[in-house]
Amino acid sequence: MSSLSGVTVTDDVVAEFQKIKIGKKYSYIQMKISDDKKVIEMEKAVDSATYEDFVHQLPDKICRYAVFDFKYELGDSGTREELVFIVWCPDTAPIQMKMLYAASKDALKKKLVGVGQEVQATELSELSKHDVTEKLKSRKYS
Repeated sequence: MSSLSGVTVTDDVVAEFQKIKIGKKYSYIQMKISDDKKVIEMEKAVDSATYEDFVHQLPDKICRYAVFDFKYELGDSGTREELVFIVWCPDTAPIQMKMLYAASKDALKKKLVGVGQEVQATELSELSKHDVTEKLKSRKYS
């Protein structure tokens, strides 16, 4: 399936997503649009990392997609775990790149069946653990 931009998703992305979804093999997977702008491909799959480690490794001037296995507390109801789809397009990224990532996002999301909340961010402060947790909580109980 291609996107409005014509970018398609590689089978490798879907296979690695299944490993984080079903096998809980990774803390996160990170994807990028290939240099030739034709496919969304895997960039990395990280076995063990904190959310803060993930956020701090995001590139300063380049867009990325990611799925993070996010764990959060619900007070008396205990701990929850949810796959969060993250679209990282920093303000400092070239406008053409931001447009390509925006136009290609839906094709990727359709391949990632079972992903939970989507978070779009243009600066690191929009990815604070507190804000993501609150977004997840509000969606569950709204």
